[in-house]
Amino acid sequence: MRYSIDDEASEQKHRPVSVSRQRGFSRQSEKTRVAVGAITYRRPEGLKRLVDGLSRLVFRKSDPPDLEIVVVDNDPSGLACAFCEAIRSDLDWPLRCFIEPRRGISHARNRVVACTVENVDFIAFIDDDEVPEPYWLDELLYVQRLHDADVVAGPVPPYFPEPISSWVESGDFFEWDRYPTGHRLEHAHTGNVLIRSAVFKSMDKIFDERFALSGGEDTHFFMRVHRAGYSIVWANDALVREWIPKSRTNMKWILMRAFRGGLIYSVCELELDPSMTVRVRRVVRASGRIVLGLLLVPLSAATGRHRLVEALQHVALGVGALTGVAGRFYEEYRKPTR
Repeated sequence: MRYSIDDEASEQKHRPVSVSRQRGFSRQSEKTRVAVGAITYRRPEGLKRLVDGLSRLVFRKSDPPDLEIVVVDNDPSGLACAFCEAIRSDLDWPLRCFIEPRRGISHARNRVVACTVENVDFIAFIDDDEVPEPYWLDELLYVQRLHDADVVAGPVPPYFPEPISSWVESGDFFEWDRYPTGHRLEHAHTGNVLIRSAVFKSMDKIFDERFALSGGEDTHFFMRVHRAGYSIVWANDALVREWIPKSRTNMKWILMRAFRGGLIYSVCELELDPSMTVRVRRVVRASGRIVLGLLLVPLSAATGRHRLVEALQHVALGVGALTGVAGRFYEEYRKPTR
């Protein structure tokens, strides 16, 4: 089923706030057509860094695509769109910005898809607290072509603009798992991903709105994509860097993120396979995590604070997974950021 814009949203809500400049972008071109989608919510400095990074994209392994940047502002005030309007004439790529007044990640990501999917071959997602390396999109397109992949995901190593505690650095708490290029995945994240537009058109639901304020909408979506038979591969050289503010480099934030990760994965897995076998497996694994973490806590006293946090991460992940089995949600994004 083709994706369509929600009936409840008026035509006015879907009208672009800024009109893209058409230099270097032709609907009649035979080049690969790519939309880079970014959702944003009250992060003006982050959005500026992101757009600056996108303006420096270069292509060496792939032919330069017909590329446009699509920003969806999840703040009804539209400050991000005002910024896009002010700088779009300085970019080599067309830039459009839309306001999504319904608060929540799922709504904003679905707006990106709704505004682009009929006119492009691929949609790439990147977050407003990330900055791409110059060859980021080039690598995603190259690996997609090499493996004829439906989805290509890449790494998001952290960047710390301020000094961090030694235990945070030792623990690598903000590092993602990495794989050899071409490695097959069962799910991905929207912080660094390229998706064939046909994937969206075939799904009866894109990013589930129940995850709008909890996050995890991407985990749920890509698990469904994998189960539908589409291929998801890894591009290890397609780098974007996540800017980590000092406010996140503390034990509370790290453990809450582990709790949320365990919860989301349980909810998604049970949503897609509610069998008793899966439920029991999740409970057993979660309980094992908790027991392992509790056993490691005393041992960590002699090996450094980062080991203590690693042990507590096991506990938080297990508790989150059990909470997800119980069908509970943790809405991390319910409280607006200032």
